[in-house]
Amino acid sequence: PKPENAITIAVSSRALFRMEEEQKIYTEQGVEAYVKYQLDHENEPFLPGAAFPFVKALEAVNAQLRELYPDSEELFDIVLMTNNHAQVGVRLINSINHYDLFIERFCMTGGNSPICYLKAYHTNLYLSSDAEKVSGAIEEGIAAATIFSPSRDLEVSEKQLRVAFDGDAVLFSDESEQIVKAHGLDMFFEHEKAHENKPLAQ
Repeated sequence: PKPENAITIAVSSRALFRMEEEQKIYTEQGVEAYVKYQLDHENEPFLPGAAFPFVKALEAVNAQLRELYPDSEELFDIVLMTNNHAQVGVRLINSINHYDLFIERFCMTGGNSPICYLKAYHTNLYLSSDAEKVSGAIEEGIAAATIFSPSRDLEVSEKQLRVAFDGDAVLFSDESEQIVKAHGLDMFFEHEKAHENKPLAQ
């Protein structure tokens, strides 16, 4: 069961792990060849993907929170969300165990859209490498973001959580952005000066 006060973050398997080679097999050879490949390689852990350092940083924050507030349930709850079938799940679970990731909940949709599952898991944030699924989640009112694999290796902290949010249309309403688009920068500055003491809508 979901901890009462946890922030649930659902991460797709293709964001957490690098699965480009497997995806290519799926696209070019079909589901049977894909499943066979996964079963043949179930003891080979996937390489870390773009969301991996983020998940590790969430776990580091959880460890600190447990140390400081042992009775608190205000933690990050990470759910692995995948549209894979159960046969592929063995390799995913083996990979999670290999990297000592603290992911206890899995959702394998068997090819179905993840949207209804995201709702059932009371997801606060959904991270996926599939922009279409992310758009679907956002349309249903679930905060979501497309996570891209960097074109070069980046050193990202796995011990400290750093998140940057866009202000316009993410933390706050897009009213300022709409004024710029409709009337230009001069009108925007005029509007902002006249309303500087009025907070933006959420």
